[in-house]
Amino acid sequence: MAKRSTPSPRRRTSVAVALALPALLAGCSATNPITTDLDYDPSDGVSQQLGDVQVGNLIVLTAEEGAPGTLLGFVANRGAQDASVVLAVGGEQSGSIDVPAGGTVRLGPDGDETVDLSAVPGIPGSKLEVTVTSDVSGAASVEVPVLDGTLPEYADLVP
Repeated sequence: MAKRSTPSPRRRTSVAVALALPALLAGCSATNPITTDLDYDPSDGVSQQLGDVQVGNLIVLTAEEGAPGTLLGFVANRGAQDASVVLAVGGEQSGSIDVPAGGTVRLGPDGDETVDLSAVPGIPGSKLEVTVTSDVSGAASVEVPVLDGTLPEYADLVP
């Protein structure tokens, strides 16, 4: 007659832990939001949506406070009619851009348009209020980061 063995308490505990562990670890994420479902700016710049008009990846580049600067980013028009977009940095109109229906205009020294600032009113590391006004979508303000040439990708773009 074959001898029947009974599982040891150690083995039973190991099996119970192995079965409970996945459920326990999965519960850790129950209270955490899924960040890939949230809208965010995956770069240094910021974005703002105004109906069919969107500005994206906006940053101000300057060497220091009070020095000349430039606004980098893009303006896109997903609408069926052309749009005129005015950008005001720190309360002063800095640029007016015509964006064709369905088109995108890149801003910056290597882009389609440049928005130059004679004197940036903030130090690198701060944020400036940029007001975006569209003749077809209204107006909104966004806090845009001020950067300098510390990061290699911006070093050649600082005025």
